[in-house]
Amino acid sequence: MRDDFSAPTYVNVGQSSQADTKTAVQEATAQIVPAETCFVLAFTPQGHDLGVLAQELELRLAGVPVFGCTTAGQITSKGYESESLLLLAFNKANFRCASLLLSPLNPLCITTIAAAAKRHAQQFQHTAGWNRLGLIISDGVSKQEDLLISTLETVLDDLPIFGGSAGDGLAFKKTFVLHQGKFHENAALLLLLETNLQFQGLGFDHFLPAGTQLIITDADPEERLVFEINGELAAVEYARLVGCTVEELSPLTFAENPLLVQHNKNYFVRAINNATDNHALSFLAAIDNGLIMTLGKGQEILETMDAGLNVVDAHGRPPDFILGFDCVLRKLEIEQKQLLGQASELFRNRRVFGFNTYGEQHCGVHMNQTFVGVAFFEPEERHLF
Repeated sequence: MRDDFSAPTYVNVGQSSQADTKTAVQEATAQIVPAETCFVLAFTPQGHDLGVLAQELELRLAGVPVFGCTTAGQITSKGYESESLLLLAFNKANFRCASLLLSPLNPLCITTIAAAAKRHAQQFQHTAGWNRLGLIISDGVSKQEDLLISTLETVLDDLPIFGGSAGDGLAFKKTFVLHQGKFHENAALLLLLETNLQFQGLGFDHFLPAGTQLIITDADPEERLVFEINGELAAVEYARLVGCTVEELSPLTFAENPLLVQHNKNYFVRAINNATDNHALSFLAAIDNGLIMTLGKGQEILETMDAGLNVVDAHGRPPDFILGFDCVLRKLEIEQKQLLGQASELFRNRRVFGFNTYGEQHCGVHMNQTFVGVAFFEPEERHLF
């Protein structure tokens, strides 16, 4: 068994914190061997020229397909970072990949998306003995992730799908996905993967229902805005429930006191983005009139992270690496509580790589303040008799 701090075997990692785009790409791609690579995932911080970034990646990776997005932070070999270009090069010997750009997302045509996804899956030939999964990376401000992931889960019902929404720091303005040498707005990227590695899906948060139920009495579902809770102004009633004034509401307040919805006996977080001037609440996931919600109570975030990442395969072996989609609001809470170093150490020990999202997708549900991931393990040994 390899020690906790060794590099993964089945994915190569390139990264750079250089501010200059060309220099960052040059430094990150120098750590990758294109001839050994099936495809690359690129997670980029704010500040880079996206046109130059896409062009330089195409040039320096010699035609290897590159997919990815803008992010609200990166999870690198150092743990949590905010200004690092991260490249994950998936080995050609262990992975196959087919990509599909879904655009536009808003407005989203369910029949068009469903037909395209189904056709895409049918055209992706199956390799005997290999395992299949899907990755979805979507525009994080499109407000269409809920409908998108439920559609894909229905159409591709035999395929586990994991993913996250692109970000742009905490600006919540413009996010982009990278496909075929260009960054696209108002789009999503569906990747179908085949691998001879074993894998296991992960999904966890650190909230339990506190018992305080409430009902959404006035909302704009398309804009994810809630105007009234329990018949009162939404921000005023929410502040009362969490024990503060409207003036005291802050990103940390929202991060520590999310609202939960129940789906198939499980609770999922519906995170609040901010409070508007007219005391409405803006959410990061689907919301609707008449929806019954429960106030969430936070558990110790590092303990739940450690437990959630503690996975092994059938032989008791830890993952070779974990591809992670981690909500930016989790990182915000960790930063505010001065736990960044400890959280980063947990990620390093488990070889977690990925990005901070505006939302996570798993089990056909779009959620917030959750870690969603895929743990990849060594291939099963196959014996010929």
